[in-house]
Amino acid sequence: MLKLLLATTNQGKIREIKEVLKDIPLEIITLNDLNINIGVEENGKTFEENAIIKTKIIGKRTGYITLGEDSGLEVDALNGRPGIYSARYCEGTDKDRNDKLLRELKGTAKDKRTARYRAVVAVYDPNKKTINTFEGMSEGFIIEKPIGTNGFCYDPIFYNLDLKKTNAEISLSEKNKVSHRGRALEKCKEYLKSLS
Repeated sequence: MLKLLLATTNQGKIREIKEVLKDIPLEIITLNDLNINIGVEENGKTFEENAIIKTKIIGKRTGYITLGEDSGLEVDALNGRPGIYSARYCEGTDKDRNDKLLRELKGTAKDKRTARYRAVVAVYDPNKKTINTFEGMSEGFIIEKPIGTNGFCYDPIFYNLDLKKTNAEISLSEKNKVSHRGRALEKCKEYLKSLS
């Protein structure tokens, strides 16, 4: 069976990706499975550039067809921040990042707290030297205090307009149906099926 390497060590992302792609006839492997650690500097200016950078570097180094993803939260009142810096918006934990974002939005009216999660999935085939990208978005707004314990990153403060609750209040399968990453992966599925 053809192997597909995930270019991430983020366990939350790995769980979500494996869940969406579980019916694809590919063996999904991770960097941990290969016992390798490839540091990649994500110095692109967009989610797409960062997804391509990490996917190509890891795919070239390992020789495996590689799926990488870059995603983040864009808050309109903050001119799109944290954007591509979502995972490294400040030192510390997800809670620290949520707290920083909520401090920056303190006093901002609900109708001005609009936001979206954006994801770009990239697949690199080192044999054909091809790269394909797929984008997904999920619209919502930032609530004033965290609700829910599921998910990761900004999920407890992101109210998902499709679900009428935060991403942290829903199951993984519910989230994957309407999340930015789930939508990008759904677009990617047909391409992955053509590889197997």
